[in-house]
Amino acid sequence: MKLEILATTALLSTIAFTTPAQAANPAHVRQLLATRSCAGCNLAGANLQQAHLIGADLRNANLAGANLKSANLEGADLTGANLKGANLSDVFASDASLTGTNLTGVKLTNAELHNADLEGAILANADLRGAILNGALYGGYVR
Repeated sequence: MKLEILATTALLSTIAFTTPAQAANPAHVRQLLATRSCAGCNLAGANLQQAHLIGADLRNANLAGANLKSANLEGADLTGANLKGANLSDVFASDASLTGTNLTGVKLTNAELHNADLEGAILANADLRGAILNGALYGGYVR
């Protein structure tokens, strides 16, 4: 009996102390898609697959774990954004600013980042297979 109580207590305390998963704010997603401006927004885990975000203002936005597969980010400003673990495969982001962006664990397979500014970006464990970084500026961290 005591063992069952102890096991139940351990299980419940583990669940109670876990960090809640971040989810995109639906109002922020609507705002971004309507105006292409969402600086500082919470878009964590958002499904933005094939979104047309040309010239979008996403400075300091939280896009951790977001799905941006095949999105058009041409000329977008993602300065200081958190894209940790996001899917950017097949994305087109020419002339985009990714200055100081967290791209840890990002999937950039077959992405096109022509003339993109990656100064200070963190690309630790990023998947760059097939990516085109023609003319990209980089002075960040790769592991």
